[in-house]
Amino acid sequence: MPILVRASLGFVAAVVSVLVFHQGMIGLLHLGGMLPGTPYSLAPVGPLRVPLIVDMCFWGGLYGIVYGIALPSLPRWPGWLLGLCLGLLAASVGWFVVAPIKGLPIAGGWVAANMARSIAINGFWGIGVGIIAPWLIPYQTHRRTAAA
Repeated sequence: MPILVRASLGFVAAVVSVLVFHQGMIGLLHLGGMLPGTPYSLAPVGPLRVPLIVDMCFWGGLYGIVYGIALPSLPRWPGWLLGLCLGLLAASVGWFVVAPIKGLPIAGGWVAANMARSIAINGFWGIGVGIIAPWLIPYQTHRRTAAA
């Protein structure tokens, strides 16, 4: 499968996962009283003032592009586990790269509840990517064979 197709399908898998898994976990945490924010927020963010949900889909989709491209080179683990690793990577980038850029404390200020929420939301999103991507990208494309 061509790299651009894998990248595009990875983007789609990640966006769908944002809409279902990521926002689903935000909804569960909100219902449980553990998160003030609600899912599918239309609050404007960033310099372009796009709705938050659109922003999340865009950034999640960029991770999906990388995931789709990298899939043939990834270990032969179950999709959900590869996705969980992707989600943990996204949480780490959020803690140590994005937060300082936005002037926020790294790693949620090292507050365990903040860190746990981030891991839950991003981890669940990643699991979603790992579940959805194999439906879109054929099995033989992302599993190396002995001949390869």
